[in-house]
Amino acid sequence: MSKDHVTKRYDVFARSQRGGPLYHIGMVEAFSDDLAKVYAHTTYDEESWFEMCVVPAEQMRWVIEPKALYPREGVNGRGHVVVGQRS
Repeated sequence: MSKDHVTKRYDVFARSQRGGPLYHIGMVEAFSDDLAKVYAHTTYDEESWFEMCVVPAEQMRWVIEPKALYPREGVNGRGHVVVGQRS
């Protein structure tokens, strides 16, 4: 399968008014950045957002990583498998 036909996950952030808080409102999967913008705009159109952005999930850099409510061996707080994590 060519690289052009692989979907990526994008996190969607928006704010409802100038200077207001930026909220994580969901995620979309798309073949390209431009298509992710279209999907986010049409999926999360229930409000009249002041600003909205999409960020490729692999570009997110956690400062404080969320912790799982019920941690399992080898799985981090977001449900991703962790290999070789130190306790």
